[in-house]
Amino acid sequence: MSDNSKPLLELKDLNITFSSSGGNVHAVRGANLEVYPGETVAIVGESGSGKSTTAMSVIGLLPKNGKIEGGSIVFNGEDLTKASEKRFQQIRGAEIGLVPQDPMSNLNPVWKIGAQVTESLKANNALDGADKDEKVAQLLTEAGLPDAAKKAKQYPHEFSGGMRQRALIGIGLAARPQLLIADEPTSALDVTVQRKILDHLASLTEELGTAVLLVTHDLGLAAERAEHLVVMHRGRIVESGPSQEILQNPQHPYTQRLVQAAPSINTARYSDNVTVNENSDAADSQSTSGEPINADNDFIIEVANLTKEFAQRGRGKDVFKAVDDVSFNVRRGTTLAMVGESGSGKSTIANMVLQLLEPTSGTIKFNGEDVSKFSKKQLFNLREKMQVVFQNPYGSLDPMYSIYKSIEEPLILHKRGNRKERQKRVAELLDMVAMPASTMQRFPNELSGGQRQRIAIARAMALNPEVLVLDEAVSALDVLVQDQILKLLQNLQDEHNLSYLFITHDLAVVRQSADDVVVLQNGNLVEKNTTENLFRNAEQEYTRNLINSVPGMNIKLGNGQA
Repeated sequence: MSDNSKPLLELKDLNITFSSSGGNVHAVRGANLEVYPGETVAIVGESGSGKSTTAMSVIGLLPKNGKIEGGSIVFNGEDLTKASEKRFQQIRGAEIGLVPQDPMSNLNPVWKIGAQVTESLKANNALDGADKDEKVAQLLTEAGLPDAAKKAKQYPHEFSGGMRQRALIGIGLAARPQLLIADEPTSALDVTVQRKILDHLASLTEELGTAVLLVTHDLGLAAERAEHLVVMHRGRIVESGPSQEILQNPQHPYTQRLVQAAPSINTARYSDNVTVNENSDAADSQSTSGEPINADNDFIIEVANLTKEFAQRGRGKDVFKAVDDVSFNVRRGTTLAMVGESGSGKSTIANMVLQLLEPTSGTIKFNGEDVSKFSKKQLFNLREKMQVVFQNPYGSLDPMYSIYKSIEEPLILHKRGNRKERQKRVAELLDMVAMPASTMQRFPNELSGGQRQRIAIARAMALNPEVLVLDEAVSALDVLVQDQILKLLQNLQDEHNLSYLFITHDLAVVRQSADDVVVLQNGNLVEKNTTENLFRNAEQEYTRNLINSVPGMNIKLGNGQA
């Protein structure tokens, strides 16, 4: 932190409202916050807590129906609540930079990356007669992109998510602002990419002396990256102070709930009855070369030598091997987590297990039967036994269907019961996922993300499946909602003897919810083990790197967290 004793940014009694057809909504109430030169301050809280609204008000980017009703935002001695739009145009980029949340949608798809960086430099009068291409390449190199001159000539679709986020960081810091607002800058990225980007951002802002206002729902990330923590709940700041202090001794009940719900690499599994005892023979009976052991070798899914090749467009007979000779088994009534970075082959394997993609070679057995030999009718019946819950609770429900119709659809498709019986079953399923029966008359847009994910789980359970494939099923959810959904899944597994194939890049979630783990890298299975053994003694450097990249993994949390 700089020696400068005056705050660079100071929010005093800030009140923000949104006008809606139902009246005014108080989004931020009496918020007080300070950011000193060179300091990183993190605002944490769940969706709807007001954290992004607070951050966007600083840069004058509230939605049209948003209005500052009271209080002040003092930046460098100037009250920005009185600033004109013209003044904000001068401030944005030049004095206050922004790294937005979604690297997929915040770059113009029809402009080359270099042109977008140039536009930012021009807008902030930061070219100063310098060689344009040289300046762009310098900024992209600073942002951690190798071969920057070549990268500048590429389009966003040619970049990975991590590369796009680096480009946005380059744009955000192009004019050397005094303050950088980073709104969930790495939430869509794998942990290893996330760590590299945050490390680079930290060294860059330190070098430039830039203060950072970090908006995140990830407590571990906030604690690791920020000196000061601000906790928001329902528009109010409920707790504020040094990060470590708050996490180790949270005072407000909401902060205590957040800390308790935060998945930690050191947290034991939710259900003790299915965790292998660390002193048992079974705990040491499996390694990279061995399969998970259970008394009956009762495997519901057996995957052997699975390979999937894709033809590469415009490259003749060249093929891309997305999955290369992968073998693993899923024990009945347990959770197998499949982890790895983007592009490791996780979702491709899941799609082959679900029979949505045909393997190039290898076998998949369900209940001992080779599914490649199934007739159309057998495959149709397999759909009853194997269901899927997708990552995005906003995209997996038809917005034109009522909740009742969404859950009823698989029952109609598989000719289950008459209308009255189906209605009774939908009510049972809603009760199963702790949603009131009245929900069936509502539509997806009337529900929160967590509620939608509960509906997606209810729909997946409609046909009494034996297996659920969970494709990043909790990664889009806030920590409290994620905790609720993971506990719900655990309860359903215990009650119905369900088997889960859990695809995720979040190892803290794996630690809490999986019995066995397979680790994938570039289409290859590099390690498999029980969860306990893997976290205690990972054999591969790649696996250790994944584990060590989990934000806040070495930070001790209060309230009983290890």
